[in-house]
Amino acid sequence: MESQPSLDTVYAVVHTLYLNPNKTEKEKASQWLHQLQKSIYAWKIADEMLLHQNELGLEAVYFSAQTMRQKVQNAFFELPSESHVSLRDSLIEHLCRTNDTSGKNIITQLALALADLALQMSAWEKPVVYIIEKLSHKGSILALLEVLTVLPEEVNVLKLGKNRREEFEEELKAAGPIVIEFLKTCQANCGDNVSLQTKVLKCFTSWVIANAIKLPEISNDVIVSAFQILSNHQSSGSLHDAATDCVSALLPILEYNNNFDAVNLNVFTCILSLEEQFHMAVAHEDLEKCMNYCKLFTELAESLLDRIVNESMTKQQPFSIKALDLVLICVGHHDYEVASITFRLWYRLSEILYVKNDDSLTVLFKPHVERLIGALCKHCQLEPDLEGLLEEDHDFYDFRLKVSELVKDVVFIVGSSTCFRHMFNSLHENNVMWEQTEAALYIMQSVAKNVLPEENDVVPKVVEAILHLPPSTHIAVRYTSLLLLGELCEWIDKHPHTLETILNFLLHCLQQPGLASVTANALQSISTACCTHMVGHFNGLLQIIQCLDTLSISNDAAIGLLKGVAIIVSDMPQDQISEALKQLCLVQVKPLCELIEKQIKPEKNKKSDPVIWLDRLAAIFKHTSPRIMSEPHPCQGVITELWPVLSKTCETYQQDARVMEHSSRCLRYAIRCVGKDFAHLLEPLVKQIVVLYSKHPHSSFLYLGSILVDEYATSHCVSGLLDMVQAFLPPTYAILQEEDGLKNHPDTVDDLFRLCTRFLQRAPIAFLTSSFISSVMQCGILATHLDHREANSTVMKFFYDLIHNNRVLSDKDGKKKAVSEEDFDMRHRLMKDIVSKHGQALVSNLLQACVFSLHTYMMADVADVLYELISVDRQVSNQWLQDTISQLPKNTPAGMNAATPEQLIEFHSQVTRSESAYDVGQALKELSRLYR
Repeated sequence: MESQPSLDTVYAVVHTLYLNPNKTEKEKASQWLHQLQKSIYAWKIADEMLLHQNELGLEAVYFSAQTMRQKVQNAFFELPSESHVSLRDSLIEHLCRTNDTSGKNIITQLALALADLALQMSAWEKPVVYIIEKLSHKGSILALLEVLTVLPEEVNVLKLGKNRREEFEEELKAAGPIVIEFLKTCQANCGDNVSLQTKVLKCFTSWVIANAIKLPEISNDVIVSAFQILSNHQSSGSLHDAATDCVSALLPILEYNNNFDAVNLNVFTCILSLEEQFHMAVAHEDLEKCMNYCKLFTELAESLLDRIVNESMTKQQPFSIKALDLVLICVGHHDYEVASITFRLWYRLSEILYVKNDDSLTVLFKPHVERLIGALCKHCQLEPDLEGLLEEDHDFYDFRLKVSELVKDVVFIVGSSTCFRHMFNSLHENNVMWEQTEAALYIMQSVAKNVLPEENDVVPKVVEAILHLPPSTHIAVRYTSLLLLGELCEWIDKHPHTLETILNFLLHCLQQPGLASVTANALQSISTACCTHMVGHFNGLLQIIQCLDTLSISNDAAIGLLKGVAIIVSDMPQDQISEALKQLCLVQVKPLCELIEKQIKPEKNKKSDPVIWLDRLAAIFKHTSPRIMSEPHPCQGVITELWPVLSKTCETYQQDARVMEHSSRCLRYAIRCVGKDFAHLLEPLVKQIVVLYSKHPHSSFLYLGSILVDEYATSHCVSGLLDMVQAFLPPTYAILQEEDGLKNHPDTVDDLFRLCTRFLQRAPIAFLTSSFISSVMQCGILATHLDHREANSTVMKFFYDLIHNNRVLSDKDGKKKAVSEEDFDMRHRLMKDIVSKHGQALVSNLLQACVFSLHTYMMADVADVLYELISVDRQVSNQWLQDTISQLPKNTPAGMNAATPEQLIEFHSQVTRSESAYDVGQALKELSRLYR
């Protein structure tokens, strides 16, 4: 924006954005206002609009307040220091003129702007005290409470740097008593003003979460008020929510101070005393309040969990276990949303008991888990009037999945067989309705895999009952029974005499609408677990495969079934594998050939989509792995026959990135299937993908190239594969050199450096002496700043493997191969030459990336690279590090003073004396915190 627009122009554009029904005009207005907010003129315009807020509509006032907040938060560095005081005073004046009727969002935006200013304006002494003094008159109490609420929250939002953040945290702690007194005064004057009471509680909660209030100070009028609100079942919903959050915020603090002093004991006792109020909320069918009480009981139990377990180990009867009983009462609530709040607690309990591995301790919690599973079984019951199956996009469907996962995690406490038996016995009670039967079966399928395959008491009865379900049985019961059969696959393998009957039953279910997909999944599980016994049933399975598309079956289920059949093929005698595989593949190839010949336009997820058939072929190749290998590979002939079809597919759909990705994936598994016996097709494949990549640079071709390198770069094919990489580079660099090219094409970066890493692993000397090694290094150095997790990790893996000169290499099968002394020395010399040329740039970019670009969890990979550099040449690396440190900016992106000279010296010392990559990673994380 070259010049400052008039206020009238801005008003008009804001009016267009919010009130003009024309979508095109609204989009133009949005873009124009976005450019305005990025310009230097936004400061003055927003300020002037706020001066006239009483004359403007709410939309214009909100825009101006939002603009002011964005500028303070993201562009504070644009202002000269001498204007900071006037900005502060202006924001306070704007807040004074803004009342609750102006709209909460406007107050929040201005409060955020003032809070962000206080955080970044280091010359402003005692900002909290100043703000309270200026805003604590009658008309601005709500605005003041909003500022005090967001101020502690913003400390960890802005990139202030560790030093300024710690400095301000101390400022908050120093101001804590003043804020407490202010909140007490507000609390005393609230009366029946629910809005004011809510804001007081939210403000107090914010300061508690920020650890700005000392433990002795939490026993005050605000906490007393919170418990009074929670003890009154007639409290308003918003006030009850705020009180819940307030008490909940105290529990982590008390957990770390878990010595049961007067404050702790008082809070815990007060929470436990809310049991009656929970029952009142249940009686009044107030779900929101029930959920609030459940949240408090659950978080109380979590804060006491270690204490509960430890006291149980000493055979004490801790009063704290009462919290666990309260949680179970909540699990018994009729609404499943209440029960779901408790799941994290049970996960944590199961983890603790699993780690302690103490049978006597596990027995103590067995009754609690039995009650939990019983309640969860009831919660899993479907509605009695449900006519079909539960839809997968239903919230209750997700809840049942979470129940299944939870039961799998906790069932060891009660024993899988015991749980299975208990659920089975519940089916024989009087007047069991279909939804109760289905729920019990659902819990049984969750634990079925853990039931011993040798079990001969309950499981045979269950299987027999499923196989003889009458046709009138509700479809949901039949569906869950099929799930259970699939989970019992290991039991079936130990009882092969049941296989014939079960397969006949499944074949019948495959033809029933609604059951075909789950039946196919069950068939997959049984085929995989019982592959030896299933060889004799191959022809029957092949007939099923041939008519898959006449069944109501999902593509995922079809692929799963093909996986199971492919595993059966792998177990066949050598002379039968080729023909069986051919029959299996032809079923998928015929429709693919028809699509190509008729040039049918692909429709995603329809039968005209080549991806469907490519994925099915890929599943077959991936899971066909003959147990006994022969020469040539028994699958070679089939893949050779299929090559023209796969090649034609690539040629036909070369412009479609999605189809090419799945074609490459199919080829990948075909190559992996036969390994070196694909070598005769290597040349035509490489020629084709090089030509196609020059026209349509899909990253999947790079990935396919890495597979070829992995398989063949240790043979006479190295030269041709180097030429392949050389041909890939110009189109790749053209993409990555576009504006934001690295950011917009992380898959290309990922696949390129996976390809280069594979070459380093398989033929390091050939790669390091190539003509393109220098350009690859430069590209990789630029890519160190890419904050895409997988792509960055692959780049770091490339640099690590480049520098790490291992005397023992692994081939693609993980077999170790010693490197000759001559090759080892040559590789070491080549690596040192390359590193000496690019080392300074690499170190500089790695450090800059850690400070400004990468997420904290990504720094471990950077640390691996830096540690290897130091290990190769400590003296030179130390100098590179020192030169890079001296060039780091003095300020954070927010304009705050960053690292002190002493901190930078300490960082350099920590890295250079590190004895592991972990030590380097810790130092990098500490450095990055100084700028964030």
